[in-house]
Amino acid sequence: MNHPLGRLPKEDLDLIVELVLRSGSLKDLATAYGVSYPTIRLRLDRVIERLRGVIEGRPRDPLSELLASMVERGEVTASAARSIREVARAAANSSPGPASEGGAR
Repeated sequence: MNHPLGRLPKEDLDLIVELVLRSGSLKDLATAYGVSYPTIRLRLDRVIERLRGVIEGRPRDPLSELLASMVERGEVTASAARSIREVARAAANSSPGPASEGGAR
């Protein structure tokens, strides 16, 4: 079976199972994981984004994954992570392509 849930990492599946077993209560899920409600909300948002990516056939974004993990661990704030991601995307979109590197005018 090639179900979208089956293509998620094990830790995402574990979180989904725990959420279902706790009748969808994020508060209970946060308590079970020993983290704050905002932290569990961020983790669930990351799982949702991964699932959307799987369904839409998008490749995983390593920078977003790294930043999300850093936010979860408290190494960077969510707003700082968003800013970093936006700067990286803007830089990637504005970098010169092969045709503009010293060739045709």
